[in-house]
Amino acid sequence: MKHKTLWITFAVIVILGIFLFSWVKGTYNTMVTQDENVKTAWSQVENQYQRRMDLIPNLVNTVKGYATHEKETLESVINARARATQTTIDPSNLNEESMKKFQAAQGELSSTLSRLMVTLERYPELKANQHFSELQAQLEGTENRISVERKRFNEVAQTYNTYIRSFPANILARIFNFQAKTYFTAQTGAEKVPKVEF
Repeated sequence: MKHKTLWITFAVIVILGIFLFSWVKGTYNTMVTQDENVKTAWSQVENQYQRRMDLIPNLVNTVKGYATHEKETLESVINARARATQTTIDPSNLNEESMKKFQAAQGELSSTLSRLMVTLERYPELKANQHFSELQAQLEGTENRISVERKRFNEVAQTYNTYIRSFPANILARIFNFQAKTYFTAQTGAEKVPKVEF
C-alpha cells in the first residue's frame, strides 16, 4: 500500500512537471515569436525610411539645376538627412528614449523636405520637369508607406506588449527579461491645428 502511494505521488509530480515544462516552453516560445515579429515590423519601418533617404540625393541634385537661389534650403535638407541617417535604433532595445531621438531626427527631415517642396512651388520650370515630378511622386508614395509601416509596427508591438503584460505570461516575461516595446507616437504639437496665413 505504501509502495502504491509512492508511485501515485511520483506519477502526479511527473505529470505536473511535464505540464509546467509545457506551459513555460509554450509561453516562452510565444514571447520569442512575438518579439521577432516586432523586430521584423521595425525592419520594415527602417526600410521605408531608407527608401526616403535614398531618394533625397536625387531630388537635391535635380533641384540644384533649377533653384540655385535655394542653397540654404537644400543644405538644410542635406544636413537633416545626415542627422537622420546617424540616428538608428537596435530593434532589441526599442525604448522610449531611443524612439524619441529617432522620431525627432525623422521629423526634422520631414519638416525640411516639406519646406523644400513649398519653396519649389515658385519654380514652374522645375515642376514641369519629368524627372522631378517622378521623384516627387516617389517621395509622396514613400511617405505613405512609412505611415503604413509605422501603423503595422504599432499593431505588432501592441500584441507583444499585451501578451507579456498578461497574467501568467508576465511572470515569465520578468524572469526572462522581455521588455515592453515603445510605440510610434505623434510628434509634440501635432494635436494643434496649424495656423494658415495668406
